[in-house]
Parts: sequence; structure tokens; C-alpha cells
Amino acid sequence: MAKPLILVSNDDGITSPGIRTLVEVAMKIGEVVVVAPNSPQSGMGHAITIGNTLRLDKSIAFDDLDVEAYECSGTPADCVKLGKHHVLRDRKPDLVVSGINHGSNSSISVLYSGTMSAAIEAAIEGLPAIGFSLCDYGHEADFSHTIPFVEKIIRQALEHAIPTNTALNVNFPKKSEEPIKGMKICRQAHAKWQEEFDERLDPHNRKYYWMTGNFVNFDKGEDTDEWALVNNYISIVPCQFDMTAHHAIARLNNEWALE
Repeated sequence: MAKPLILVSNDDGITSPGIRTLVEVAMKIGEVVVVAPNSPQSGMGHAITIGNTLRLDKSIAFDDLDVEAYECSGTPADCVKLGKHHVLRDRKPDLVVSGINHGSNSSISVLYSGTMSAAIEAAIEGLPAIGFSLCDYGHEADFSHTIPFVEKIIRQALEHAIPTNTALNVNFPKKSEEPIKGMKICRQAHAKWQEEFDERLDPHNRKYYWMTGNFVNFDKGEDTDEWALVNNYISIVPCQFDMTAHHAIARLNNEWALE
């Protein structure tokens, strides 16, 4: 029986520790092909490269693992597009996985996340997809506790399938002395970043701004990704790319004078 074909990407760049962890897990399950950015692309959201060159080169990042790997000059969404339509143009991936990201992509962060945009792009292309993120922004982040869960989630996705036009947003709590309690299917919490812009001067006495701010969770529900992570569970949120506010259609039709 042929092994499943798994396309791996991320937004932290092809040399990041998180993608290496993900590749090593995926190799236990299937044939792995990597197409990832050649430099960090965090916070790029679903940007694509238009009006500029895209470069795709063979990468040596995984030569010790004997994995076919390519590094791309573009965004995470570019990587998935090139992976599907060029690198694997004669083959269809059974699954696309993205990550493991350095830092949380829960709640509203899913909109800004390059990690999840790679997964969402795969869903747009009709491919089952999962984005993995670890709630640890540290350069020396420890991914070891995620390994058995990543493997289990990938195997479940291949065995039972992911709903059509859906990508799973999986977030892991930071490693601690307390073992992870389990996994929960969640909804996205109602929360946001409250930004502030620190005004500074460069060496030429010109103003520039550095964005700072705090994450504020307005959601008291116990079925959200934020609740799960705070309580040491892995959160799994099914995400869709159809952003239609279906609940608003009837109200707008009833209240607005559109004729």
C-alpha cells in the first residue's frame, strides 16, 4: 500500500526548529515533500506575491533526513500554490500540514497567521490541511511534548478525513511541569489585539513607529481555544475560508432599502 503524500510548509522559514519537528513526525506516516519560505514570514496573513519574481530552489535543510525540500522566496500561501501546481503538479497531496509555529495562532491571530494561511490556501485548493502552533515565542522553544499529539492528529486526519473546505487550527500549550490534559474541538474565542504605536526617532532624527500592545480576551465561554489553552488542553478549531456573515443576510435584506 502506497504511503500518503504529505506536503509540509510553514511561516517561520525552512530552517526553523518547528518545521523540522513537523517533518520528522510526518516522515513516520508518509512520504514528505517540503515547500517553505527561505526566510521568516510571520504575520504575512494570506499575502501572495504579485508583480514580483518568485524563486524556488532545492534546499539542503533536510538533507540529513533524505527529504525532498524546496525553499521559496515568497509567502506561505505562495509556497502551497507552488507546491501543488508545480512541485507536485502530477501528484495530489493527501494532506498539507503547516508549522509548527513559534507562538500562538489562537483566536483572532488566525487572520494574521502565515502558518494558518498556508493551511487555508490548501483548503482553497481542495486539499485537507492542518496548521500547528505552539504557544511559546522563545527562541529555544521546546516542541518535544507536541510530537505524540501531532502524530495522532495527522493519523486521525488521514483515516477519518477533514471536512471539505476546512482547515484545522491546532494550538499547543507551552511545555510545563503539568502534562497536557488532552485535546478539545473548540470555537475561536472572541478576542483581539489592542495595539499601541510607540513613536521613536531613527539615527537621522526621522520618526518611526514600533507596534506594541496586549491581547484581550472578551470571551468567557469554556468552549473556546483560549479557554482550552489556559487550562492546558490542545485546542483544535475547524476554520473555513468562506467569510460570509450568513446571519446578517436576512437582516440586511429586511432593513436596507436596496431597490
